[in-house]
Amino acid sequence: MQVYTTPKLNKVKVTSDFWKRYRELVVKEVLPYQWKVMNDEADISISEDPQNNGQDKNSHAIANLKIAAGQMKGHHYGFPFQDTDVYKWLEAAAYSFGYHPNPDLKKITDNLIDLIADAQEDDGYLSTYFQIDAPERKFKRLQQSHELYTMGHYIEAGVAYHHETGNEKALDIAKRMADCIDKNFGLEEGKIHGYDGHPEIELALSRLYEETGEKRYLDLAHYFLNQRGQDPAFFEKQIKADGDSPDRDLIPGMRDFPREYYLAAEPIKDQKVPHGHAVRVVYLCTGMAYVARYTGDKDLLAACDRFWNDIVKRQMYITGNIGQTTTGEAFTYDYDLPNDTDYGETCASVGMSFFARQMLNIHAKGEYGDVLEKELFNGALSGMALDGKHFFYVNPLEADPKASKGNPGKSHVLTHRADWFGCACCPANLARLIASVDEYLYTVNGDTILSHQFISNEAEFDEGLKIVQTNHFPWSGDIHYEIENPNDKSFKLGIRIPSWSANFDLEVNGVSTTLPVNDGFIYVDVDAKSVTIDLKLDMDVKVMRASNRVSDDFDKVAIQRGPIVYAAEQTDNQAPLSLYEVTPDDKTDYHFDEKLLDGVGVVKVAAKRQKIDDENAPLYVDANKPVETESANLTMVPYYAWANRENGQMRVWLNK
Repeated sequence: MQVYTTPKLNKVKVTSDFWKRYRELVVKEVLPYQWKVMNDEADISISEDPQNNGQDKNSHAIANLKIAAGQMKGHHYGFPFQDTDVYKWLEAAAYSFGYHPNPDLKKITDNLIDLIADAQEDDGYLSTYFQIDAPERKFKRLQQSHELYTMGHYIEAGVAYHHETGNEKALDIAKRMADCIDKNFGLEEGKIHGYDGHPEIELALSRLYEETGEKRYLDLAHYFLNQRGQDPAFFEKQIKADGDSPDRDLIPGMRDFPREYYLAAEPIKDQKVPHGHAVRVVYLCTGMAYVARYTGDKDLLAACDRFWNDIVKRQMYITGNIGQTTTGEAFTYDYDLPNDTDYGETCASVGMSFFARQMLNIHAKGEYGDVLEKELFNGALSGMALDGKHFFYVNPLEADPKASKGNPGKSHVLTHRADWFGCACCPANLARLIASVDEYLYTVNGDTILSHQFISNEAEFDEGLKIVQTNHFPWSGDIHYEIENPNDKSFKLGIRIPSWSANFDLEVNGVSTTLPVNDGFIYVDVDAKSVTIDLKLDMDVKVMRASNRVSDDFDKVAIQRGPIVYAAEQTDNQAPLSLYEVTPDDKTDYHFDEKLLDGVGVVKVAAKRQKIDDENAPLYVDANKPVETESANLTMVPYYAWANRENGQMRVWLNK
């Protein structure tokens, strides 16, 4: 009987040209730029940002911490959660040290840790808005205050910083925050029997548990998840006690959303489908998956499965973006997927990546790797320009500068990336995802190593075990593995077969091999000192359609090659783009252009284009009147790279 071992993953080095460019961009451009912005030293304009909510002057995020620490005089500026911009930036910087040591940046981050420690109160509390301007209102208006959300983001940063640098002060701040929360929340008499309006603390406490082994942090995360919705009127009771007048609101309009928006209308175990703010949903789901895995809570796990299935199978765009409406940045209803008013917040795609990663830790299912890949190469990545200094908050699948300017219902759709946002949650969130992408490539489940992302890397495990993956993905589907196993350990390597590649060829040690696909994975038994595996994926251009339940995409098609979803832009094609017609039988051509958009695969589609009506023609005519068409080549580029050139129209779904 063969005895399998449990390999322990120690380090992953990303060697992919595609991702090395982005990870170096984070170090060289993104982090320095964002640091200047948060210190109010960058020349930026955020007045065009529809998400500024009046916060359109500067960031003031570092100044808020200095005021709380007694190093400056002044009032708090920005949203109650303004501190989180700093914490997510710090987390991204921490990850960057793992692949790009930077002594100058390390001095900045060490000093920032000192500043945060000085701003933290003796009892562990830290949320600068309340410390500076409303100390008497701490934990009094949790629907809107984002206090636990804010501290949760620091806890995540502190865990990452300690893990990457060994800085004990960073971890101590996080533990003191968690201890403060533990003293104030729980079912015991004298404690608050509630939770934050914006989930985040649940996943943060789970990460703190992983770093420290302190079970009470996991128990506290479990409490928050179980308590949510137990008293559906909890937020309203707090508002009444804190002062019912709207001028007491911390964020105008937040009280107007229903309980479902905050996932607080009923206990999680009773919630059939996710409702409300998309980022809240996926942060909550990530916390649920963490806690379900560590505690075995079957109710939470069942909720994870329900929420996942509804999001992915009924409310997700082909790019991976989620959250259909600007009203509350929220989910709407099943199969409602409008393209030109889509919200698709960058943070929601980042959060969906978190959720997918945690689900892979629970179930070895390829669909989780498929969605993670979809986010990494499409939905999340589109949130940042190629220069690392301009960002999307909203990620539409159809855009027109005239519509964004002329139709108030589409004003949230920018057709060029902004310098910054009044609500600047997205830029640093994407930076921390890119900087930590090495942690998203492998999942170890017992005696099985799952390789679910095709990002070239060198992975080191215990006892000399090493897996090297090389490829030119996402432009080529030829995936090569070299496994060094000097101690002849026996384990299984699970390799994801993407849903977009129904056909594939496999060779093990140079011999053509056929293996069954089990829940999206093939499994290779490894017990020799060295093994080579060659996987050839189907990279043909696919013409995709949506379910006919999606009325917005009825009689439309989209173009995908490998994991990359493509978009047509006005800069490459004669406008209006709505006049192009593409059928599944139309000829497609693919080539790689190393000079375009920092190197991208380009798809050309043989299409038809209607000739535009004369502007003096009648607005409505008999449908039997023939429409003149002409042949045209439609040029398409990866969706993530749109809006890096001239301002103009864009669309993913094309008329058929």
